[in-house]
Amino acid sequence: MTFTLRNGHALGTTVSAVFCALALTLAGAGCSSSSEPANQSAASDGTMSESPTPTGGSATSTPDKTTGSVAVTGAAKEFAEVTGACGEQPTLTVKIGATPATDLMAEDICAGTGAVVAAGATVTAHYTGVGLNTGKTFDSSWLRGAPTQFPLDGVISGWSQGIPGMKIGGRRLLVIPGALAYGENPPLRAGIERNETLVFVVDIVSSP
Repeated sequence: MTFTLRNGHALGTTVSAVFCALALTLAGAGCSSSSEPANQSAASDGTMSESPTPTGGSATSTPDKTTGSVAVTGAAKEFAEVTGACGEQPTLTVKIGATPATDLMAEDICAGTGAVVAAGATVTAHYTGVGLNTGKTFDSSWLRGAPTQFPLDGVISGWSQGIPGMKIGGRRLLVIPGALAYGENPPLRAGIERNETLVFVVDIVSSP
């Protein structure tokens, strides 16, 4: 997942470099670089699958100024495909070489049946993140074996705008332009390129 990088420490080998950014709320987390090869995505069994032939695509979703949530459209699917049962580890395959996103986009894969997540709420979520340029899975709570808790007012803009409006138990595909992710300063050793469009699948487990 993608918190603003603060106080990250390269201490371990089982947690990705992007998870270092979670030190904002998870002090002492260990970090290391991702080892997944380019042009592949993580499958539900931990194996890697080849990404499809690159295609282009762009669309627009505008955050609601009242709720802080992004409008959910079908445009996100122009950048990636998601398979797998909701509540289980998904397979996220990005369309490498697609035109970089310029607007935040979202697509609900599963609507969820619980309470609606408000802007600024604290949530517990499972997620997988893949870079659009490289096809690398740079971070995944599924691969660490446990969901992560974080406040929506302490993450990158693409998360603070893209997650509100989801329901507990829901799954959403987010396509985040570089300007709403890490811009020119991605976390060190994360495998994220400068201004890279990031694609996430997010499952909301709970919101205390």
